[in-house]
Amino acid sequence: MGEFEVHRVRFFGLVPAGVRCLACQPRGGRLALARTDGAVEVYNFAANYFQEKVIPGHEARSVEALCWAAGDRLFGAGLGGDITEYDLARLCVSRSVDGCGGPIWSMAANGSGTQLAIGCEDGSVKLFQVVPGGIQFERNLDRRKGRILCLSWHPLDTHIAAGSIDALRVFDVHSGQTVQRIMVNYHVQKVKRECIVWSIAFLSSGTVVTSDSFGRVQFWDWERGTLLESHTVSTSAVLSLAVSEKEDSIIVGTSTGATYQFQLLPVKMGSLEKRWVRTKPFQHHTHDVRAVAHSSTALISGGLDAQLVIRPLMEKMQKKGYDAALRKFTFPHRRLVSCARKARLLLFQFSQHLELWRLGSTDETGKDGEVLPLCRMPEHLVQLKSKGPEHIYCSCVSPCGSWVSYSTASRFHLYRVQYEGDGVSIRKVPKVPKLVLPAYQLQFSSDSGSLFVASARGSVHVLQLLEPGGCKHLHTFRPPSGSPEAVYLLASSADGHWLAAVSGDWAIHIYNLKCFKHHCTVPMYGCAVTAVAIHPLTNNLVIAYSDQQLFEFSIPEKQYTAWSRMVQNCGLHKVWLERDSPITHITFNPKNPSHILLHDIYMFCVLDKSLPLPDNSALLMNQSTLKQLPETARQRQLHAFKICKKFQPLLFADLLDENCLVMVERPIMDIKTQLPLPIQQKKFGT
Repeated sequence: MGEFEVHRVRFFGLVPAGVRCLACQPRGGRLALARTDGAVEVYNFAANYFQEKVIPGHEARSVEALCWAAGDRLFGAGLGGDITEYDLARLCVSRSVDGCGGPIWSMAANGSGTQLAIGCEDGSVKLFQVVPGGIQFERNLDRRKGRILCLSWHPLDTHIAAGSIDALRVFDVHSGQTVQRIMVNYHVQKVKRECIVWSIAFLSSGTVVTSDSFGRVQFWDWERGTLLESHTVSTSAVLSLAVSEKEDSIIVGTSTGATYQFQLLPVKMGSLEKRWVRTKPFQHHTHDVRAVAHSSTALISGGLDAQLVIRPLMEKMQKKGYDAALRKFTFPHRRLVSCARKARLLLFQFSQHLELWRLGSTDETGKDGEVLPLCRMPEHLVQLKSKGPEHIYCSCVSPCGSWVSYSTASRFHLYRVQYEGDGVSIRKVPKVPKLVLPAYQLQFSSDSGSLFVASARGSVHVLQLLEPGGCKHLHTFRPPSGSPEAVYLLASSADGHWLAAVSGDWAIHIYNLKCFKHHCTVPMYGCAVTAVAIHPLTNNLVIAYSDQQLFEFSIPEKQYTAWSRMVQNCGLHKVWLERDSPITHITFNPKNPSHILLHDIYMFCVLDKSLPLPDNSALLMNQSTLKQLPETARQRQLHAFKICKKFQPLLFADLLDENCLVMVERPIMDIKTQLPLPIQQKKFGT
């Protein structure tokens, strides 16, 4: 693997926002997620649950509910009182409509996706029609006192069940009248506190399922208004509930971080009579599980601890392996750190500010694994705050460290940074070119002379940076066949000749920066691209996909390289392909042209193209494990993959020079110390 001096960075104070709500696309393959800071993310089931789209948050926009309608249209609603439709191609809000009922606590689409129902602070349930180009108010249903906290349509779209404080109501959609009102506190003796119905589901059998602040999951016959079953699953609140499409399984989430599965099972073997049985408890979260979803093959939960947990249903799995792995996502599948190699600076991106740090240094040398004392401590140089309520989409620092740029939904900013001894001055570049915003990715050229701005509809703007501090627009690249999707990944060559751009339709276009023309398109592969990089010596484009496949494409020859064809013929190791975390960054070591350096959240890997690929019988082991083997055993295990799992969770890794690496970690425990205290649970024997 070779020896590197490693700068181990742990002062990136990122605290991901908690998960507020989830929505599975009906009969589709995507999951929408909203966080407490208003950000919306979309995960693709077929692409190994890759986070393919991110719409950053907004200080004035809370998202209390998400739902899919009319196929692939995504709507959100929150305490601001607006219903928002998201543009998933341009990754921004496309339009908003006032709900006219105060803060919106809940929203649900009917089975056909043609109507939206919202539950409001003023106690009203309002219906909106989903029409091309927006939504239209249709009518109000019967209004009563008390905010509507949850909603669910009957599968036949004939009735709506709504939960509020101490009661649930059922509305007839045609007449708009309340046809049933059930007091959920009726069966509790000497109730001194109100019971909040946090979540509700309407089954095709006519059963209404509720979860409440008393820790109960209850099943009601809505026509008779009677309680069929009641299960107390927690001493605290049951906050969320979701039902499978076949209505034979339910997942619920609690304020203690636990999730439970209920299954509809026969009372005895061969019997037609069935009962709901609590079958599986899980404790994957430490804080409130505010959102759950039930796909056809997995139980999905999101907590205020920022974790998205996807637990496959083993009875739905044909075989153990790749699809049967438990997945936990805490960090975004994109980079929030950029590096100025020459200046040894790191730029950290937060939701509303940037931090520029200078790395520490040492004069000492030591043995492998030894921690060296610093002669100069890391230094926080600049904190750059973004004005206004919009969150930052992307940011970048130039390799020389003299330029910093970032973009929000409506603003593009470029700054000139100057270093005078130990002092730092920063100046905003005035009159930057007017671009189609937002920018989705920013990339400086290796000589810090140009800035590439990823934009909507597959376009990339090229800006020339001018001394002492200015810029001008040189050219805009557009894919020859057009694209509705935004560009989300960029890679430029070290010689300033080539630029690779990846758009949301997973197409990779190569542009010639010398003559400003489209050069070629990489053959389409049916999976999301997670990272790209151009080799500084060969101009080969290395591509990582969400199914863990690696490709190498020769830009000058417009074809895959011989090594890439060999990889596809031989296949990558089974353990490599079963990883559930995508590669988020690729770089190269000029000292060893055959080395490709790449990483995900859990490992850093040096891929040596000069060595043979391991077959499935070989052990794809960690380097620390390999060092404990005798020399003869190590030689037998010699193959292309050199894996290090010492640095976790690894948010960023890059090569500063041929002998020096920087690793940016964000330990989970550091995040948990900054979260509010969880509900304490009584442990047996304490």
